[in-house]
Amino acid sequence: MVVYPFGPAITSIDWSFLPWGLGDGVHTLPLTIAQIDVGVLYVLGITSVGVYGIALAGWSSNSKYSLMGGLRSSAQMISYELAMGASVLGVVMLAGTLDLNGIIFAQIRSPFKWFIIPQIIGFLVFLIAAFAETNRVPFDLPEAETELVAGFHTEYSALKFALFFMAEYVNMFTVSVMCTVLFLGGWYVPGLGHLFQPGSIPYALVSHVAFIAKICGFLFLYIWIRGTLPRFRFDQLMNFGWKFLLPLALINVFVTIIIVYFLNS
Repeated sequence: MVVYPFGPAITSIDWSFLPWGLGDGVHTLPLTIAQIDVGVLYVLGITSVGVYGIALAGWSSNSKYSLMGGLRSSAQMISYELAMGASVLGVVMLAGTLDLNGIIFAQIRSPFKWFIIPQIIGFLVFLIAAFAETNRVPFDLPEAETELVAGFHTEYSALKFALFFMAEYVNMFTVSVMCTVLFLGGWYVPGLGHLFQPGSIPYALVSHVAFIAKICGFLFLYIWIRGTLPRFRFDQLMNFGWKFLLPLALINVFVTIIIVYFLNS
């Protein structure tokens, strides 16, 4: 079975719907290849499909240890997808839209400018769930070298092995972009409109550079955490996701519902 290209292909599809910046005076449309009204649902849906590639890779290796690694990775990703989806609900309610560009413009109109201020709990839940979704330290249980050699991709080498890591790093980049768009205003920089005219070429260039800088900040955080924190045990991983992270995300949703209700009443 040829399952190893599945991950990189799926995770890279999301890039077509990510807002990379604001267009200049000539190109008035935002720098997005494709724009849909349900961009948040689309990105989360596509990233969740990647679990099939991991499960099938472990099963098709014809090794019970790789199968165990694939099943453990699938359980981890499915568990933390719930907390990640719940953490996004607060941003969607504040913005009133599922469009990624619409969420950025809603942050511009907001008195906070960035949704990380009113949604600090949602941001922390999303960030932790993103680490677990991408199988990075301290949630790298599917690839625990000291326990499972390399988990679901133990029997793969050469290009097949590289494709798994390509998918992992592409997924890291995708969740960094989503974290930037949902909580840090995307390409928007507060006060930039006072320096340059919105829609001008300097404004477009600076906003695009700011967007890339925010993404690089999250990627640096990935590397920093990898060299700092130890790995969880698998039972600790699952208990943390179901008994702490998911209830915290649901509490954030309920509090956001109350705040939005009184703001609109």
